[in-house]
Amino acid sequence: MPGRTGRMAQVCEALRDDGAGAVKEIWARSQGGRVRCPGIGRWLTGHAGWCLAASVAVHVAAVVTHPTHPLDLRVYREAAPHVLSGGLYDYALHTTPPIPRLPFTYPPFAALVFLPLSRLPWAALVALWQTLSVAALVVVAVCAVRLLGPRPGVRGRRQALLWAAAGLWLEPVRHTLDQGQVNLLLGAVVLWGLAVPRAAPGRGAGVGLAAAVKLTPAVGGLYLLATRQWRAAAWAVATAALATALAWGIAPRESARYWSTLVTDTGRVGPVWSVRNQSLRGAVARLLGQDATATMVLWAVLALVTVALVRALRAGLRRHDLLGVLVAVELYGLLVSPVSWSHHWIWCLPAMIWLAHGPLRGRPLSRVTLGLWAVVTVARVVPALIGAEDHEVHPGAYPALLAWPGCVYAGCAVLTLAAVALKAGEHDRPALAADGARERDRSKVAGG
Repeated sequence: MPGRTGRMAQVCEALRDDGAGAVKEIWARSQGGRVRCPGIGRWLTGHAGWCLAASVAVHVAAVVTHPTHPLDLRVYREAAPHVLSGGLYDYALHTTPPIPRLPFTYPPFAALVFLPLSRLPWAALVALWQTLSVAALVVVAVCAVRLLGPRPGVRGRRQALLWAAAGLWLEPVRHTLDQGQVNLLLGAVVLWGLAVPRAAPGRGAGVGLAAAVKLTPAVGGLYLLATRQWRAAAWAVATAALATALAWGIAPRESARYWSTLVTDTGRVGPVWSVRNQSLRGAVARLLGQDATATMVLWAVLALVTVALVRALRAGLRRHDLLGVLVAVELYGLLVSPVSWSHHWIWCLPAMIWLAHGPLRGRPLSRVTLGLWAVVTVARVVPALIGAEDHEVHPGAYPALLAWPGCVYAGCAVLTLAAVALKAGEHDRPALAADGARERDRSKVAGG
């Protein structure tokens, strides 16, 4: 009787947490048998490492057979030496319209970081950058899953590898790799700092260092403030200030020029109205133009999105949902930034991980938003719109047939904020990492 009672208790616990599949597994273990689930999800999880290897192999084959022209990486490489000789912000790589000039737009500290790139042969640099970026993608996925809970377990780690394998084919990631952008590397630095170190200096330094290279990661400091990690936030500010001071000491003229005038000059970055810009400002400019009325509408939309962020932060903090809070902060930063090129949206991957495995993954809004993210990123909607824009857009009003679909990333981000802002109910399941912890506990009980 005690043995049967114990098995029934395990079955009831499994039924409440994981459903019939876990019940079958525990009952089979109690009988000395083994259950094989034919589901594709179970098979993929069990072969996550091979899936990632296959995805990387296909990516390498694609790069070899259809080489890209990483223009942003070329700008990093060619502009960096000018931080020492002068003229860093006079440099520009000449390309073809609609963006005929690509200047260096990052702080002087970024040029110091990129300085070693100028010493490498071009082919070796491209190969190295691709390797580092793919490795950074894996770090992003693993750390995002880690933020779901303190003990992701084997299942969580395998899920992270699967997401990394799939993430290689999301449009923001592909665009980052094709252009040789630094986004994946900075995202990995931020996420690793927030997910791995236990001490405040490590958590804050990642955000501060990334913000010193490129301003957009500075929004990660809002996550530290929202989660009341005051010391880590102070370390983030100190790290960014120290890096900026170092660059000022080495290149005072370029630093003074950047921080006094160029830091707010969005015109150097590119056309704000282009569908390449997936921020709210870009969406409003395409829909309404750039006159006074459009400006008033933009401010109203920014206010509404800020309210949505506050609600999302409150709901996430009540659930102790760290990944949900971080995703809300990062997507908010992309929405309110004057310019958020499509390759900036690599945070769609952590967002999709949260929607698929977070505590509210069973909600219809989470499922619909996850599906929308998958469709618009895998189907490469934004590059298709860019191609149509380059061939069809002329001076005058922006075509409505392109303007409305051109809001896809902003729309998905707003829906994600709304999903994070939902209140947890009694029927919501814990996050994937917590599920993994309970699976290990049940395995120990069933095994002994």
